[in-house]
Amino acid sequence: MTNDEFKSTLWGAADKLRGSVAAATYKYPVLGLVFLKYVSDMFDAQAQVIVKRLADPKAEYYIPDEDSRGEIATQFIQDKTFYDADNVFWVPPNAHFSALLAQAAAPDLAQRLDKALGEIEAENPSLKGVLYREFSRLELEPGKLGELMQLLAKLSFDPERHGSRDVFGEVYEYFLGQFALKEGARAGEFYTPKSVVNLLVEILAPFKGTIYDPACGSGGMFVQSARFKDAHAATLKKKGDLAIYGQELMAATRRLALMNLAVHGLHGDLGATYGDTFHNDQHKTLRADYVLANPPFNISDWGGDKLADDPRWVHGIPPKGNANFAWLQHMLARLSSRGRAGIVLANGSMSSQQSGEGEIRRSMVQADVVECMVALPGQLFSNTQIPACLWFLSKYKGAGDNGSIDRRGQVLFIDARKSASGRISRTQIEFTDEDLQRIAQAYHRWRGTEFSDGEEYADEPGFCFSASKAEVEKHGFVLTPGRYVGAVADEDDEAFNDKMERLTAQLAEQMAKGAELDGVIREKLEALGYGV
Repeated sequence: MTNDEFKSTLWGAADKLRGSVAAATYKYPVLGLVFLKYVSDMFDAQAQVIVKRLADPKAEYYIPDEDSRGEIATQFIQDKTFYDADNVFWVPPNAHFSALLAQAAAPDLAQRLDKALGEIEAENPSLKGVLYREFSRLELEPGKLGELMQLLAKLSFDPERHGSRDVFGEVYEYFLGQFALKEGARAGEFYTPKSVVNLLVEILAPFKGTIYDPACGSGGMFVQSARFKDAHAATLKKKGDLAIYGQELMAATRRLALMNLAVHGLHGDLGATYGDTFHNDQHKTLRADYVLANPPFNISDWGGDKLADDPRWVHGIPPKGNANFAWLQHMLARLSSRGRAGIVLANGSMSSQQSGEGEIRRSMVQADVVECMVALPGQLFSNTQIPACLWFLSKYKGAGDNGSIDRRGQVLFIDARKSASGRISRTQIEFTDEDLQRIAQAYHRWRGTEFSDGEEYADEPGFCFSASKAEVEKHGFVLTPGRYVGAVADEDDEAFNDKMERLTAQLAEQMAKGAELDGVIREKLEALGYGV
């Protein structure tokens, strides 16, 4: 069975067990149990690591005498210090997944799980308030919770196998995506389609520095950024490093993000608690090298009337009835002097003139902080039909760390509305790897980054165009890519043009014959004495 087949089979079985429980409710206990299995397996693996270190002559804790080594090993694997040292969560014996699995048939299993996860939180301060502890409130049929545990017992971490940690991370991500499909419109609170996240990351290319997401959901931007960094370390022959910062409005979603980071072996600062980024900003002094975000579209009740004098509104006070330009300016305010941001927003943000949005957009273009605009195809999102786009902002567009080509006074427009060739379902599409590379390389060639394939950038009709500020001004500072990239003459267009030429020629021929016939008739009528 392949990895994809395993994830699909596991999900199918887990979803079947939920019965009448809504997916929105069911995802928390399922992902909570995945996390419990993960920390339990990592705990067991750390015990093996401790034993091996004691037997390794090169290790700090090497014990030459075998008899003494065995006795000391027994003590060390029961000492929390040796787990904390490697950032491994301490799991009390009664809270271990295997101990609870042995009690899967117990009528009070739900209560035992709640108690066990409380004990894990108590032993690990960084998990305080993170774990799901409401199993006893879950309205599952008797025995279903035990069946779910038996199903997830198929997941395993083997420290001898390279990359086996990824099994948990991939299952966690896969389950998040499947729950998003089940929940539909509600999924926007916690999930951005992987395809959209991948495109943001491929263009922004976070490799070394600080990364920030002020509306982090379940943490997908962080996970994919770390994956990008690791994938390019070998290619660039240097080590990447990302410090993660984020914030999330919903407490339950923040817990999903913290668990998502943990199962991927990542550490991040998501603030002291959940909260509204606009009114309870947990990272006011942060200046990030990369900002990636998919904030909620078109929020009308964001409390802008209480923030009229906020120093973040450098380019104008955002309208009280729409938070789009509040998000853009908040992220600009959190960028370092060389920082860049990639943001998903509703298409209206590119052209709206109401409530001063056009003036804010004008100011941003004139300040030369808009770097690239990407129009996205429809059907990428399972949770909204609102057309979306990507904004890429930059504090510095000159030649240097961000790219070898000076792009000051220019904006790159990419129309990717016809660039998604993959299909997830009848109603949802996605970018393939080839689609992602085509779009991302247009940017990297244009900017001359170290992630470019080395080809020279060129405008491509119907796809990409590099516009000057003067050209953007001619369009009234509207940033819709379709206005700039023009149309492409494809085969269908050529066939249509050929057909029109033939029809025009035929019509001209018929008109000529008609005129000739008309002349003959006129002559005959005149010969008969009828003037025409």
